Amino acid sequence: MLSKCGTFSLFQIPNPQNPALGVLLRFTASISSLKVVWRKDLKLDQAIENDKKWRLCARVVREVLNEPGQVIPLRYLEKRRERLRLPIRIQTFLAGNPGLFDTYMDRIKPKSDLVTFLRPSDRLKQFLEEEKMIYEENEPLIVAKLCKLLMMAKDRVVSADKLVEVKREFGFPNDFLVTLVSKYPEYFKLYGAPGEGKSFLELVTWNEEFAKSVIEKRAEEESRLTGIKVRPGFNWKLPPGFFIRKEMREWIRDWMELPYISPYEDVTHLDQASAEMEKRMVGVFHELLSLSIYKRVPVPILGKFCEEYRFSNAFTSVFTRHSGIFYMSLKGGIQTAMLREAYKGEELVDCDPLLEIKDKFVELLEEGRQQRAEQVRIRGEMVQKDMELMAARNKESNYHERIQLYENEHC
Repeated sequence: MLSKCGTFSLFQIPNPQNPALGVLLRFTASISSLKVVWRKDLKLDQAIENDKKWRLCARVVREVLNEPGQVIPLRYLEKRRERLRLPIRIQTFLAGNPGLFDTYMDRIKPKSDLVTFLRPSDRLKQFLEEEKMIYEENEPLIVAKLCKLLMMAKDRVVSADKLVEVKREFGFPNDFLVTLVSKYPEYFKLYGAPGEGKSFLELVTWNEEFAKSVIEKRAEEESRLTGIKVRPGFNWKLPPGFFIRKEMREWIRDWMELPYISPYEDVTHLDQASAEMEKRMVGVFHELLSLSIYKRVPVPILGKFCEEYRFSNAFTSVFTRHSGIFYMSLKGGIQTAMLREAYKGEELVDCDPLLEIKDKFVELLEEGRQQRAEQVRIRGEMVQKDMELMAARNKESNYHERIQLYENEHC
């Protein structure tokens, strides 16, 4: 695979005075020519599948909460099933998730017939208050994340509309452009009105405390614990059963030896096709996934930031070329970039504090399902008792009929 690039063997020369130069020259081979066959990772795919049910419920909840007055006619919601990717009827969904909404009768228009409406249940309202408290408690973390996204970007500016699109990936509250931007003018300045496609968020002040990547912090911590200076570097490990060709393993070995380039460094001087730029791009993806709540982001969402973060048009190949760092899942027909080191099997082990919101929402769903299971159990017991009572009455009735028949025959 590498031998097709003539410059590879030509520049593979030793340099005792500068060993890194030999490594660097080997990267004059076309990076885009290096390919790794994609292989499915069942455990990481399962991590996405495990979130499928609660994410579906969350989409329905958001749909109702976004309505005026947070109420909606049931039949209106039924018509939106396809957009919500809801495979069952709304009535069936409500029966399976009884803790989310209350139903009541009202008119859509003053003189129209009464129809069924939905509104948030008291338990859902309680969850929304808990969610608000979690956001407030983690506001410093959210501000740091937002600063970091701007600090990695070209000119420290990112489209505000794009940031709104990724708010759930990074754990930003719905109104972060209103609340946080105005509350922290020392960090943020908003240009234009979000929603019109020409709105931008700019970083006002560079905070050196935020300019350390997860990898750099990890190296510093290891150095502190061991007393030995540890060089920042990526964790690279394939799961059992994965295999890459020898020439690719050699390329990765050499690539790993290149100096780590922080995603917060100014790289305007780097060639877009250089090995250093590849190292920096991997660092940016690693940092973006590390900042995300679930340590995974759909690839189409990452693609929206090609201009801001200087991604090449063929950036998706990075996730397969560096398959010991990332995994690109195709679960659900959507390409999703995942950070391998954040997972142990199908379990997320690198947990963001904002995950508490998801945990509480799952608890709400579980409470509703337990409530429904209890109701089903009670109804079943009542039916069983009714059947037993009916059987006893039938038995008694048959007994009296036989007695009456006997007496009539012997009169």
